Amino acid sequence: VTPVMSSPCCGFLAQYTHHHLVAFLLTFFSYVLLHASRKTFSNVKVSISAQWTPSAQNASSPTWEENNLFADSDEATLFLGVLDTIFLFSYAVGLYMSGVIGDRMNLRYVLSFGLCGSAIVEFVFGTLTEWLQFYNIYLYCGLWVLNGLLQSAVWPCVVAVMGNWFGKSGRGFVFGLWSACASVGNILGAFLASSVLKYGYEYAFLVTSVLQFAGGVVVFFGLLTSPKEVGEPLMSDEEDEEEEGEEEGSEEVCDGGYYTIQQGDEEPRETPKAIGFCQAFCLPGVLPYSLAYACLKLVNYSFFFWLPFYLSRNFGWKEAQADRLSVWYDVGGIIGGTIQGLISDCMGKRAPVLAVSLLLAMGALVGYSHSPPDQVVNAALLATTGFFIGGPSNMISSAISADLGRQEALRGSQEALATVTGIVDGTGSIGAAAGQYLVSLIESKLGWMCVFYFFIVMVRSSNLT
Repeated sequence: VTPVMSSPCCGFLAQYTHHHLVAFLLTFFSYVLLHASRKTFSNVKVSISAQWTPSAQNASSPTWEENNLFADSDEATLFLGVLDTIFLFSYAVGLYMSGVIGDRMNLRYVLSFGLCGSAIVEFVFGTLTEWLQFYNIYLYCGLWVLNGLLQSAVWPCVVAVMGNWFGKSGRGFVFGLWSACASVGNILGAFLASSVLKYGYEYAFLVTSVLQFAGGVVVFFGLLTSPKEVGEPLMSDEEDEEEEGEEEGSEEVCDGGYYTIQQGDEEPRETPKAIGFCQAFCLPGVLPYSLAYACLKLVNYSFFFWLPFYLSRNFGWKEAQADRLSVWYDVGGIIGGTIQGLISDCMGKRAPVLAVSLLLAMGALVGYSHSPPDQVVNAALLATTGFFIGGPSNMISSAISADLGRQEALRGSQEALATVTGIVDGTGSIGAAAGQYLVSLIESKLGWMCVFYFFIVMVRSSNLT
């Protein structure tokens, strides 16, 4: 029997079992390991650029002349931006497909395949090619396309598993806390990369890819994707809301009016079936939030891909120092996602919280663009910026995606979580993909200040959407 909840913000914790905790932790650390390996690439860009361009060190290598990829660092930087764009475009395309696949296949199989497959590709890209002294532009592009497709299988699956285990009650707080997985992965990746970078950037790829592969194996043997696998009912959002309504004696409407409380007895539900891609795309709220996330993820992932590079080039700090300093942006995102999710639960609405945070994010971007070359001040401004940008980004990609995939319009056809999550994150990734090339182009032609102006325009566009 589900215990009576004392409040929507706190009492909901009493209904969870150790199965909920295991599902929370396994999905959390799955994405932590994925983002740690993904973050490695952005953390070692300076070292990769130096390896691909003429320098006193690599000029002494007997194979350098035949493996000379670029004439100078500007060309190497532009190609690094191209790789980011290639990855995100393939990641976006993969999200549209993997969401549909996740709703039709065992989520555990799809998740494990994505984790292990991506780990192998990253090992080949960053470690094996360096050990063999084999540098080829077309190979790098092909591997990064494949990596994007494989990694796209992970996020829709972990959000769907979380949506199966955790109902709407308290979802903002639970998902806000859980969505810190990406930021925790960024922090872990930054520390791992900076710890082994002195031995060569290939060892950063080696460590994170091995950990990610091991995580995929653990998920394959240990993850329960739904309460039904242990004989517990899968509570829909409507049922969750009914229990709250019966306790309070009143109806409650979710943000945007997507959910309504149904009183009285209901007929037994049919076995849930997965909905089609077009049907999911046309659900209320999916398109607006997808477009807003496209603008917001462009900014969030620009910090993800380029922040260590910016800190190293703009302030002259060592690459390892820049890697460690960049984690403060993720610290701000972790705190922001959790606090803003909790506030949205207590308000019963998510859109106003997002709107206020994004307005403040524009001011934070202006402040950070004028940061002095002081690491303490820079870290404080980074954390503030991460709070107001990373927080809303985490909410849209997790709690709001789960809300949209469990809305009242889906009654009788509940298998839409992975599909809706894939659509929202896929559209966001398209915006982020286009943005990475634009960032590298704007930086090379106009400088970093114009890049920050571009970020402000994108945050404002996200807020208006």
